Amino acid sequence: MKRIFLFVVTNLAVMLVLGIVANLLGLNRFMSESGLNPGALLGFAAVMGFGGAIISLLMSKPMAKWSTGAQVINDSPDATHQWLVATVARFAGKAGIEMPEVAIYGGEANAFATGAFKNSALVAVSTGLLQGMNREEVEAVIGHEIAHVANGDMVTMTLIQGVMNTFVVFLSRAIGYVVDRIVLRNERGLGIGYYVTTIVLDIALGVLAAIIVAWFSRQREYRADRGSADLMGRPQPMMNALARLGGLTPGELPKTIQAMGIAGAPSGLMALFSSHPPVEQRIAALQQLQQR
Repeated sequence: MKRIFLFVVTNLAVMLVLGIVANLLGLNRFMSESGLNPGALLGFAAVMGFGGAIISLLMSKPMAKWSTGAQVINDSPDATHQWLVATVARFAGKAGIEMPEVAIYGGEANAFATGAFKNSALVAVSTGLLQGMNREEVEAVIGHEIAHVANGDMVTMTLIQGVMNTFVVFLSRAIGYVVDRIVLRNERGLGIGYYVTTIVLDIALGVLAAIIVAWFSRQREYRADRGSADLMGRPQPMMNALARLGGLTPGELPKTIQAMGIAGAPSGLMALFSSHPPVEQRIAALQQLQQR
C-alpha cells in the first residue's frame, strides 16, 4: 500500500497551479535588470509555499467527505452510531474542544480526523475498523483521533509544510538564477537554464521536504497515542488497538487525509515518506509510558 505523506502531494499540486498562474500573470517579479532580488523572491516563495498548504487545509474536511464517501451520523437513530457519537462527545469534552462531526465510511480498518479548526473538526471511522475491533479498542482509536484534533495537528502540519514549501520555491529559483546567469552566462532575461533547473529542483527539493514533513508527522503520531492513553485513563486499550491493527489490513486513505489516519507504515526506503511509525514502535512507546 502507498504510505506517502499524501497531504504533501495535495498542497504541492496546489503550489503547481499557483506557480502557473503566477507566471501567466507575471507576478514573479523577483528578477530585475540588475539581478536577483532576494527580498522579493522570499516574499514570493512565502506566498507560494504557505498558499498551497493553507488552501489544502481549508479544503481538508469537504475533500475528506467527498473522497471517502463518509456519511455524517451525528443525528442518526442507529444504536451503534449513537454510541460512536456519544464516545466522541465524551472525549471531546475531556479534551476541551467543541463536538466534531462524526462520520462512517466503507472500507478496511482505518480512521481519521481532519478539519481546518479544532472546534469544527471531522472524526471518521471505517466499517472495517468497527467490524475488526471490540468497543474498547474502537474507543482508543477515537481517543487517538480526538487527540490529533485537540493538539491542532492539522494546523501544525500546515505550518511545517508551508515552511518547507517556501524553502523549496526560494532555493530552486535562486539556484536556477545562478545556473542561468553565471554558469550558462545568459544575459537576456530568464533562459532555458533557469527553467530547467527550477523544475528539476522543485521535484528534488520537494522530495526532501516530504521526508522532513513525514518525520514530523511520525512524532505527532506518538503524541496522539499518548493522548488516547490519557483520555482512556491508561495506555493498554491503545496498545490493544495497535496490536489489532497490526493483524488487520489497514484501509488506504485518499491523498488529502492519509496522514490523519490511524495506521500505515511501509518498510525500506518508502519508510522515509511514511506519515506513521511502525505499529511495533508505537506499542513499545506506550509500554514505556505504562512502566513510568
